[in-house]
Amino acid sequence: MFSAALIIGAIVIVAILIVAAWSHSRRMRSDAQARSEKLQEQFGPEYARTVTEKGDTRSAEDELTSRQKRMAQFDIRPLAADEGQRFNDQWQAVQASFVDDPSAAVHDADALVGRVMVARGYPASDYEQRSADVSVDHPAVLAHYRAAHEIELRNAQGQANTEDLRQAVISSHVFFNEMVEEPRAVETQTDSAILVAAE
Repeated sequence: MFSAALIIGAIVIVAILIVAAWSHSRRMRSDAQARSEKLQEQFGPEYARTVTEKGDTRSAEDELTSRQKRMAQFDIRPLAADEGQRFNDQWQAVQASFVDDPSAAVHDADALVGRVMVARGYPASDYEQRSADVSVDHPAVLAHYRAAHEIELRNAQGQANTEDLRQAVISSHVFFNEMVEEPRAVETQTDSAILVAAE
């Protein structure tokens, strides 16, 4: 009788442990899924790009989480109105220079974007680190930053034509607008001016 009670007690304990392990595993999967969904929502297309680059979801999510932690250390701020106006004036000069020297305009646009980023509090760093930093708060326009940079690299090797350079300036402008927080109506107007000037 005593051994039967002992066996039943052991079975009950094992069953409780199995249920607890199953519940813990389910909760861990649920937490991991919630983390994945949150990162996918925040990083948008950058999430998929990072998964492809890293080769697996866990490594990609660790990388994206690391970016968030890094950026939390910096004081990223919007530009003051006078700063924004000064940068917009500089952009107008870059855009106007496109007609006479498209190659220089692409280079100047990239340099201007870098100055805007530093003014907003992004750390001065290389292109890869800047891309990673920007992905935390501006993933929707990061593809424009990358496209402009890629064209600038091709241009440095003599492999970009005028249309490529025009696309680089347009992509830089989309990214520039995001950094300066300029209304989208102005973006459309100035991009149209680039289109007309290039024809």
